[in-house]
Amino acid sequence: MEVTSPGTDTIPSDGAEATVIRDTYLGLPAIRKTRVPKGYRAEAFDLKIRTERLRMEVRLLREARRAGIHTPFVFDVDEVSCSLVMERVPGRTLTDLFTDPEVPAEDVRQRVHDLGRTLGKLHSGGISHGDLTGSNVVWTGSEIAFLDLSMGSRTPELEDFGIDLHLVEEDFNTLLPDADAAFEEFLRGYQEGCTKDAKRNILRAREIKGRVRYS
Repeated sequence: MEVTSPGTDTIPSDGAEATVIRDTYLGLPAIRKTRVPKGYRAEAFDLKIRTERLRMEVRLLREARRAGIHTPFVFDVDEVSCSLVMERVPGRTLTDLFTDPEVPAEDVRQRVHDLGRTLGKLHSGGISHGDLTGSNVVWTGSEIAFLDLSMGSRTPELEDFGIDLHLVEEDFNTLLPDADAAFEEFLRGYQEGCTKDAKRNILRAREIKGRVRYS
């Protein structure tokens, strides 16, 4: 399984927990994500944490696909380097779409609705995302894809579902001029996709918003 890497083509969305570079896998466009060591943790403990998070991310990506969500296909996992190689999903992030003045308002409205419906399906599958911002969502031209579930959970509590919804609303506030209307459209899509407990999850998101506002 030969993987060639350009090495320096680092994707701007790198975070403190991992480095992400464009890669190829057997000639296919790919992404390599590597969880970086933390010097403030004991080496053995650090490796344990990174390995567990790597395994969880792979598991959630696969289980989300089983729930009908488009996520990157995992090509290879290396627990020694705490890295995984996965499909590079073609398309534009929602952050890119929402901030592009050339994108028609109706297209933005439809993508907002699609995002809600897709998150509803994820929640119905018993999975929370944990870090749902426009940068972690791609519009492929035909459907919504979730790129990063590394902060998600396979056994989420009500609070986790509420946090997912609240994060979307906060993201809309920074990306869209009419964020309130966009979030209402998002919730319409969410209730279409979430076949159980949608209203309960929405109520929890409103509680979280109230806590944040008055904290």
